[in-house]
Amino acid sequence: MKEQLRIAMFSWESLHSVKVGGLAPHVTELSEALASIGHEVHIFTRNRDMLPYEMVNGVHYHRVYHDLYGGIVQQMDSMCDSMHTAFVEATRDFGDFDITHVHDWHPVNLVCRLKDEYGIPFAITYHSTEWGRNGNQHGNWWEAMEISHREWRGGYESACVISTSTILTKEIQHLYQIPDYKITIVPNGIHENKMEMKVDPGKVKEEYGIHPYAPVILFVGRMNYQKGPDLFVRAIPDVLASKWDAQFVIIGEGEMRPECERISYELNIQDNCHFLGYVDESVKKKWMNACNLICVPSRNEPFGIILLEAWDVSKNIVATDAISLIDNFKDGVIVHQTPDSIAWGIKYVFNNCADDELGKEGKKLIGTRYNWNSIAEMTVGVYGSMVP
Repeated sequence: MKEQLRIAMFSWESLHSVKVGGLAPHVTELSEALASIGHEVHIFTRNRDMLPYEMVNGVHYHRVYHDLYGGIVQQMDSMCDSMHTAFVEATRDFGDFDITHVHDWHPVNLVCRLKDEYGIPFAITYHSTEWGRNGNQHGNWWEAMEISHREWRGGYESACVISTSTILTKEIQHLYQIPDYKITIVPNGIHENKMEMKVDPGKVKEEYGIHPYAPVILFVGRMNYQKGPDLFVRAIPDVLASKWDAQFVIIGEGEMRPECERISYELNIQDNCHFLGYVDESVKKKWMNACNLICVPSRNEPFGIILLEAWDVSKNIVATDAISLIDNFKDGVIVHQTPDSIAWGIKYVFNNCADDELGKEGKKLIGTRYNWNSIAEMTVGVYGSMVP
């Protein structure tokens, strides 16, 4: 394999363009790590009032505008057309690319087109699936089927498939019949101490009308069916029955927020729930450092970047069995996907563990298993099976 690869990375989001969720830091930080070990990385992504071309932290950014009319599928078709134009221009300006790497379904049609036109092999990283994100909750049957088809096509036409966890690997193999030999598990990562912030926990709590000594359980994530915020809210009365002063801070926005707020009033726990909605990264960091425990009540979790963020600040975690990263009772507590079980896990941690006891064990993994340098090397190993 060549010592220096010219890599085209396709993603609908990044930290230096449009940010939607956990895909943005993955694509951005992986690309920076690849660039730091000598590879030339170009990210093709969406634009939002930024320069069409720019270098950031050693990575080339090609940002494109696209049609915003229609549903998400139609918008992604337009994005693929714009990315194709940008790729042709980049090839003219920088030379031929050795490999293309696509993240999730959004640019799949484009990399398949480039494979046909240029003969460039591509890798696909699955970060989730349409089934996993929405289950049977998707409101548009045709749209869900088309997205699933593109996920299947990416796995079928790619030279290599990257999955971020064992749980996700089983899911995509079940859904799309991808053979074992084609799949490599490469985990997500985080820069050590990325989430750390010096805060006075009591003052942070007081800012939001919470007693400075009240224990705070934090939820961070999209408020949709996949992330299980309703399970979290329904677990609260059971927790309060034995820990009356507990407070629950919920960070995130989504279609389930009104329902969760309604549930809090229905269960008469509204005074213990603090729905903050979407917040700036600084507010999220502040709460992650100030809280006493972080809960991940997901129904489906392909990886769970929130776990790495929680471990990075040495926080204890209670998470459902949708998560595959936790060594149970060592660096977190695993529970079932029910309110009763989630409540049991929260009470167990408060009654049996020091505030950072489990989190400190998880923190050790940040510097070894989940650091970007080792993840970049693993990714290059995947590329090596594709490029002579």
